[in-house]
Amino acid sequence: VMVPLLKLVGTLYAALAVFVLLVLYPVLRIFQIPVLRFLREVRHPVLLAFGTTSSESAYPSALEALERFGVPRRIGSFVLPMGYSFNLDGSTLYLAVAAVFVAQAAGVELSASQQLVMMLTLMLTTKGVAAVPRAAVVVLSGTLLAFGLPLESVALILAVDEFMDMARTAVNLLGNCVATAVMARTEGIILPGP
Repeated sequence: VMVPLLKLVGTLYAALAVFVLLVLYPVLRIFQIPVLRFLREVRHPVLLAFGTTSSESAYPSALEALERFGVPRRIGSFVLPMGYSFNLDGSTLYLAVAAVFVAQAAGVELSASQQLVMMLTLMLTTKGVAAVPRAAVVVLSGTLLAFGLPLESVALILAVDEFMDMARTAVNLLGNCVATAVMARTEGIILPGP
């Protein structure tokens, strides 16, 4: 039982790393946001989110870090909380990986179109998920029922959910910080160089 669960955790971490490298990093470069300085500033809030599995606990330090980085409080205090409800990249990736894992564990073959519809459903259902530990499990349960997958499989995932929650929460917060910095740039704010 442990080997498939370790593969699940490894797959999620790999997917999140690919997302950060292929989506968030290019966005920072496109909007001319100094990557190293940005990462130095948001490092503490991201590590806090990783350790507590709650992006809510990291909100005050994330807002302060963004202000130190040069994002005006008026932009940060509007965009960052909005991202908590609508920009849950890590949770969406987690749900997609977990749903496919459940299907494979149950021996259910999902066609490419079913997987696409499931991914779109998960993208929509993550909007408004509470930024607290294990909130995504509720969305996963509802999605499994909607697609006729066994709900009992969630119990398997719960054994390693803490480790997956750490990574998805950190990526959620990092994505929200990137979105806030991007909004500041689109508003004409000059962010400091490296």
